[in-house]
Amino acid sequence: MAEIIRIAGAPDNNAEPQSLPRNIEAEAALLGALMIDNRLVEDVQLKLRSEHFFEPLHGRIYDAILRMTDKNMIANPVTLKPMFDADETMKEVGGAAYLAQLTGSGAAIIGARDFAQQIYDLALLRSLVGVGRDMVEGALDTSEDVAPLEQIERAETELYRVAEQGGGEGKAKSFGEATRLAVEMAQKALNSGGHLSGVTTGLDSLNGKIGGMHKSDLMILAGRPGMGKTSLATNIAFAAAQRFVRDQEDGIDPAKSVGAPTAFFSLEMSADQLATRILAEQSGISSENLRMGKISQQEFRSLARAAAELENLPLYIDDTPGLTIAALRTRARRLKRQKGVGFVVVDYLQLLQGTGRGSAGDNRVQEISEISRGLKQLAKELDCPVLALSQLSRAVEQREDKRPQLSDLRESGSIEQDADMVWFVFRGDYYLAAKQPADDHPDFAAWQEEMQRIYGLAEVIVAKQRHGATGKIRLKFDSRITKFSDLAEEAYLPEHR
Repeated sequence: MAEIIRIAGAPDNNAEPQSLPRNIEAEAALLGALMIDNRLVEDVQLKLRSEHFFEPLHGRIYDAILRMTDKNMIANPVTLKPMFDADETMKEVGGAAYLAQLTGSGAAIIGARDFAQQIYDLALLRSLVGVGRDMVEGALDTSEDVAPLEQIERAETELYRVAEQGGGEGKAKSFGEATRLAVEMAQKALNSGGHLSGVTTGLDSLNGKIGGMHKSDLMILAGRPGMGKTSLATNIAFAAAQRFVRDQEDGIDPAKSVGAPTAFFSLEMSADQLATRILAEQSGISSENLRMGKISQQEFRSLARAAAELENLPLYIDDTPGLTIAALRTRARRLKRQKGVGFVVVDYLQLLQGTGRGSAGDNRVQEISEISRGLKQLAKELDCPVLALSQLSRAVEQREDKRPQLSDLRESGSIEQDADMVWFVFRGDYYLAAKQPADDHPDFAAWQEEMQRIYGLAEVIVAKQRHGATGKIRLKFDSRITKFSDLAEEAYLPEHR
């Protein structure tokens, strides 16, 4: 045993003032226990991999044991011997006799699981040391362009990867576990009023159609310019954050709240512009008047009161332009860790950048595919809903019926494929206003009548939903304060398809 320790440890001790975390004896004891009782393999193989062993020879022996047991063959020093006859490191430590030496202590069987856990923990510590070393080397190297923020984001990504490895092994859930999760979801829906099992959108009619925004779901909200995509996304983000605060005040367990602290990544509008929209919505003052200062003293007092009420709202706005999908995921993870964010909004998808350099022609299609895939992975990583806004192609404008279709999603079919839900926002009055005839035109009266009928009405078309039916919801839209709300008579209307 001393010989193998010297072979494994000597190079590191000579090269570094402080050796890397490891326990060669625990590795040897675990391998011996696995060869004595192959049933222990089932307990450790879900978490422990060969690269977690500090001594490479031990990693190879571990792999060989897994291969043998996977074939339902006995893995012991005799059956493993042929696999290591040509292994030079094995020859240096005594050849096949070393395998027999590993099984010398039967007492190791009792502590096998503890040995496996320690080997795994020490491997994570070595990964952490590696990340730290790379950070130091990168920070000291000024031969290339100095980009400290990129280095920080890269380091955060690497640290998250190490943390993710330590987050528990992936495993199949028993039907009993899956059933408990389903019952918890149903209980949450019951407690919220009978229809809401995910994060609220703040709109009862939309909640009724989709059941709320569910964990690990990627939702795409798309529409042509002027339809109110950002307004609807802002309304939903505010409603989720506000409901979380209200549930906390009512003493509801945060895990059972249908609200959530929200991260809003605004790649198009600045944080103060978004804040102005929310203040306009809450105070009832036109956002245009707010920007231009055309408000009375009474309105200003209403504004100040609304601002004071929203001061502690758990809504976090990141308006950094030109984010890559990797940087956005890093920032979202940070907000999840620091602020407990449970809902992410991205405005909008096409303004994100991929990790590749090219962005024209075919590369752009690949880049959008990478971005939509990255957003879906983010939803699964953070175990929270992600709402991403998307542009639509101009094909909509060429049709008589301007209502969007799934084929209108711009630049990549992967958006539709990766999304769990696709919503389109459509306002007929926007298009009708563009067709206004002159006041003395024979068609003006008919146009005016039609405009009065549909003015301020909007539709959210649920074009794809993994969890339920598609269809459309009619809403009211107040363009003055950029607010979507439920139609009063919606509950009495037949379902729209």
